[in-house]
Amino acid sequence: MVELETRELEYFIAVADELHFGRAADRLSIAQPALSKAIRRIEARLGSPLFIRSSRHVSLTPAGEALREHGRHALNAVSAAVRSARRAGDTEAHLRLVLKPGGDAGLLSGILAGYAQRPHARRVDILFSGPADRTDFLRDGRADVGLLYAPFDDLDGLAHETLRTEDRVVIVPPGHRFAGRRSVRMSELEGESLPRWKGVPGGDGTGPEVADVVQLVDMIRLGRMVGVLPRSLVEPTRRGVVCVPVIDAPPSRLVLAWNEQDRRPLVASFVAAVLETKSYEGGTQSAP
Repeated sequence: MVELETRELEYFIAVADELHFGRAADRLSIAQPALSKAIRRIEARLGSPLFIRSSRHVSLTPAGEALREHGRHALNAVSAAVRSARRAGDTEAHLRLVLKPGGDAGLLSGILAGYAQRPHARRVDILFSGPADRTDFLRDGRADVGLLYAPFDDLDGLAHETLRTEDRVVIVPPGHRFAGRRSVRMSELEGESLPRWKGVPGGDGTGPEVADVVQLVDMIRLGRMVGVLPRSLVEPTRRGVVCVPVIDAPPSRLVLAWNEQDRRPLVASFVAAVLETKSYEGGTQSAP
């Protein structure tokens, strides 16, 4: 069976990300000839080239594309396992909860209060993420639990319980053609300038790039674009904008999520406390 060491995967992923051996060597703090030799050794072991090299360009072969995808998951799994092992032996470890700023639908205070009543409750550290990396925090072990929005966040590999289901609204400036409407349909948004979310590849927005809801609302106030969000992210309605329900938009679900392989009592206790604190709807998986 062909086997690769974790360090070799790290070398390959660095080159696959940078598509430049010099930059990858700098990132890894090793000499470029040593990195090139390591990549050739990996290719020889796999029996297939991973990169197409020229004097000016480096690109991935189909085999390289496959190894980049699965190799990154493997490195994340190793990293998460190491973090979990270390934290499992730490009886004073804090519980880490990741969410987007303002992305708790007003539930966070009640969640923390309910958990604090449980025996052996730990301190909860709140981590704020970017627009689309909350799942990465959970998969690589930087966070223990998270508040995510489905279907926007990819829940693959995560256990989760739905905390709230809500409609979505289009946010527009007061003078916009939708501002006086009671509702709109998705088809009516065609031609509108929508945001490009920073760090979200493949987005189809044509408006300015934004990193969070605050920046989004500022751009909408200026008339640069409109935005569609779960209602709770903009309630109470911000000054200078109007929110109109999008009646045929798929509903948004706020979910409590954690790595489905994480069976630590620390996580199970928090999940149980959340589910006991409120009468939540539609849970899709049970607590670990």
